[in-house]
Amino acid sequence: MDRVHPSTHRAFIAFGSNVGDRIDMIEAACREMERANIRIKRTSSLFETAPMYVLDQDPFINGVCEVETSLSPMDLLDTLQAIELGLGRKKLIDKGPRSIDLDILLYDEQIFTHERLDIPHKLMLERDFVLRPLCQYVPPPPIPENHHH
Repeated sequence: MDRVHPSTHRAFIAFGSNVGDRIDMIEAACREMERANIRIKRTSSLFETAPMYVLDQDPFINGVCEVETSLSPMDLLDTLQAIELGLGRKKLIDKGPRSIDLDILLYDEQIFTHERLDIPHKLMLERDFVLRPLCQYVPPPPIPENHHH
């Protein structure tokens, strides 16, 4: 892999929005990630998708970006959550409407478990809105298997 610097990590981040100007919100999140030293290398196509889990809400626009960062998994999580809050995300109901959602899917080829974060993202394989954009990366990123469910 073309490592620019030994402390640089490759991660895949899913993004989604179903409130307000969804594309504008996603673009704003990408700008904020760049500002926070999360370098976006590639972005998938954007997909409009029906909501999962909580069905009585507007459709989402979803995608996945490949990033390079020197942040640790937990620092990356804190940074993404700060970006969500800065862009006005309010978590009124779990899996309900949101202006922006940023989820870490993969981080290098690591398996990482913490009460606030699981890598690979534990729901990613059941989410078409994650798998469709992720499949645009050729070759697709390896998903480490965690046998400790």
